[in-house]
Order: sequence, then structure tokens, then C-alpha cells
Amino acid sequence: MLENKRHGAYRFSNSALGRGRMDIAAHSTSDIRPNQRAAHWNLVISETYFPLQLTFREASTFSGTLERRQMGSVSLSRLATEPLQYERRPTHISHTREEEYLITVPRLSPVEFKQMGREVRCDPGGFILERGDEPYRFSYDTANELSVLKISKRSLAEKVRDPDSFCARTIDCRGGLPALFTSMMHQLHALPISAGRAAEVLGRQMVEVLALALDENAGSDDHVRTSVRAGHLRRAEHVIRKNLSNPALSPEFVAEACGISKRYLHELFGDTNQTVSQFIRDERLVASRDLIASSHTLSMAEISYRFGFCDQAQFSRLFRARFGQTPSEWRRNAVLPRSS
Repeated sequence: MLENKRHGAYRFSNSALGRGRMDIAAHSTSDIRPNQRAAHWNLVISETYFPLQLTFREASTFSGTLERRQMGSVSLSRLATEPLQYERRPTHISHTREEEYLITVPRLSPVEFKQMGREVRCDPGGFILERGDEPYRFSYDTANELSVLKISKRSLAEKVRDPDSFCARTIDCRGGLPALFTSMMHQLHALPISAGRAAEVLGRQMVEVLALALDENAGSDDHVRTSVRAGHLRRAEHVIRKNLSNPALSPEFVAEACGISKRYLHELFGDTNQTVSQFIRDERLVASRDLIASSHTLSMAEISYRFGFCDQAQFSRLFRARFGQTPSEWRRNAVLPRSS
């Protein structure tokens, strides 16, 4: 359903979808007066991502289109513009409430990106991560089309160890899991509006595939820890996530499954400022949250017991401390995908 047109923007939504709906906002400069295009596009970019300083090659003749789809806790956008430079300045960040990342895939021409002392060029066939609460500069010298996923740091950090280590790096997406991730982004751009019933589920799946794609590339970054220790840590995290419903899951279980000593396992997690037991508990809470949102057939007791929480009151306290809502409140606010 077409709701309104405001300053060159169209917004589509399905009001019956509630929290899990897929809102689609479309913007174009085609109906904007030349002397208003720069201000208009600054507003579009700010509303879609966050405030940025834009530098146009020729503001009066600039043309651009942008479409954004909200998919649960993430947003997916596609924009096509003439050459442009975007700057995230300290003044833009001073009032930031939540840390967010942009994952950008250039489709037509290379982009240049600089952040945290790193400067990279990303050609089509790759993607980059941009941290929203740190200054950066992003630009392209020829007309380009970009696919962009916006995600909170909290959501990404639930799935990826140290997301900042991937910022200002080019991730090759010509094969493997990174190729699957960018292919999903491309396909979801063309998803019919009626598919909004599954928006929240698809958004979660994109985050899962992104996490796997980054994990596949984690070994190439040794700024924080050696590749050997990083490899052991990733294997330990994989064992934990694979056994969240296993009542035997413990530091001893993980160490034995990885073929390392329990002492070395604790040293690995010491690099992350989190204990093994804390990581297990947090991953079980995340798994519980996702199952609560995706199933109404299981009771809260069944879900909590499945992930090792035998005390319902303790489970509810931990859940609320982690996500700001009780399990029951989370279920009431969740929207399940329904068949059309």
C-alpha cells in the first residue's frame, strides 16, 4: 500500500504486520528542484543511516535514488547516485545513543574508505564495514550503486567476536560465505512488499550469514591476537554455539572438544574480557530469545530448560537484564511469520 509522498519520498507498509513488518521507503531526486537537491539528499541520507557531511561534484545537477527496507532489527537499502563523498565527523557523533555498523557492497565502481587510521579501496566483488560512532570518510569518483545493511553493534556483537577488527577492511565476496551474504542482499532488494510477514526472520538470517562470512575471514586479522589463538577461540565458540541445548556444556566439555586444556581455554577467553561461563550464558540467552520469537508452541519453561536454565525466576531476571524485557514481554512483542 502506498501511504504518502513527502519531499520526493514514497513509503510503503503493511499495517497488519506489526513489529515484524517490512517498511519500504523510496526516495528520488527526480522531482526535486535543482537548488534544493543537496539539502534534500542530506536529509535522505541522515534519515536512512545517520548524519553525514555530503560533498557533491555538482549539487544542482546531482541525481540519486534510494530504497530502504526495514527487516526487524536491521535495515537493507539500495542507493544509486552520481559521484559523492560522505564524511562522519566528530560533531555528528557527539549525540549518538547507539553504536551501529554499515556493511556496504559497491555494485558498479570502486569506493574509497578511511577510518581508524586505515585506508582501503573496495572494488565490486567485495564489501566493507563502517563503524558509525567513529569518524570516517567514504567516497566514489564515478556513478555507483551500493547495497547497505545497517545493524546495531549489540546485534552484531552477539554473533561476531570483536566486530571492530573488521572495520576498514575489504572482505572478498567472490566466493564462499561472503558471496552468499551479498547474494542474499541482492535477492532481498527484489522481494515483493507482501513478503513483509517474514521480514524479521529474514533480517535475523542475514545477520547469521554475515557473522559466518566474517568468521571465515577472521584469520587474516592479527591485530589483537595471534592467528593460532584466534583459531582456537573460534573453534571454542563454535563448539559452544553447537551445544547450547546440551546439559553437559561446560568449560571442561569445551576444552575436551577442542583438544586443549581448560587453563588454556580460560586464557583464550581472557583476551575477550569475558569468562567461558559468561559466554555460554549469553549465547544461551540469545538462543532462548530467538526461539521465543519464532515459536508459540513451546512454553517458557520448555525453552528455558532446553538451554540450561532450571530456575524460571533466574532465567527471567537474566533475560530482562540482557534484553530489557521479560521473556513474556518479548513474546508478546514478537511477530511470527504467517503464510500468505
